Amino acid sequence: MATLRRPAVAGLFYPENAAELHALVQSLLAAANAKGSRPKAIIAPHAGYIYSGPVAASVYARLIPYSHGITRVVLLGPAHRVALRGLAAPGVDFFATPLGNIPVDRAALQLISGLPFVRTSDQAHAQEHSLEVHLPFLQAILAEFSLVPLVVGEAAPHDVAQVLERLWGGDETLIVISSDLSHYHDYATAQQLDAATSQAIEQLRFEDLDYDSACGRNPVSGLLYIARQRGLHAQAVDVRNSGDTAGPRNQVVGYGAYVIN
Repeated sequence: MATLRRPAVAGLFYPENAAELHALVQSLLAAANAKGSRPKAIIAPHAGYIYSGPVAASVYARLIPYSHGITRVVLLGPAHRVALRGLAAPGVDFFATPLGNIPVDRAALQLISGLPFVRTSDQAHAQEHSLEVHLPFLQAILAEFSLVPLVVGEAAPHDVAQVLERLWGGDETLIVISSDLSHYHDYATAQQLDAATSQAIEQLRFEDLDYDSACGRNPVSGLLYIARQRGLHAQAVDVRNSGDTAGPRNQVVGYGAYVIN
């Protein structure tokens, strides 16, 4: 029987009240610039909305003019709570947020189930906020869609790229990569580090990313790997840190939003 998963992070990363959450997401999107070419993939941060929400909204707003054609979202984010080799798919049929239920695309997950570095693990998803913070943005923008959620642990860029290749699809499929940038440096140092990371992303140079560059380095690297193979381009939409949004500047976390098309 299908099981529903209540979000483990509601109330910590975003409001648990549906009306408050809807109003917050809409206000973040309304403050962002929605102009730009149609992205095939985006990279967006996953901290609490008070910190990274404006940066995430800057790239989600780019999807609004094209939202009617997107019916499937492939969402990859790094593992924070469970040590993991490879990628983990969930065994449930729905993800739940205060805004409603999202069906998991079981047929799409079947396409990658035979890969040796893909496994099923509800434990890897149970406490993982790197995926869940993106769901209310997607629910606010897209009418109806199915979800292909994958938590990424230790995985080589070409392995992640192989998964993305099988799930690439056409215009109906959007790929979302969840990642913050540098962590817990002073403001000036973070700006320098994140500028270098942004340059590497825009040049599709996954080889230049390391563990200090981005907490989602592995899924980001896989996306850059396949983007280079396909002759795509990456562009930074917004790069800031928690010192710019809602935190002190002695220890900040970097956030970046990017489009790939």
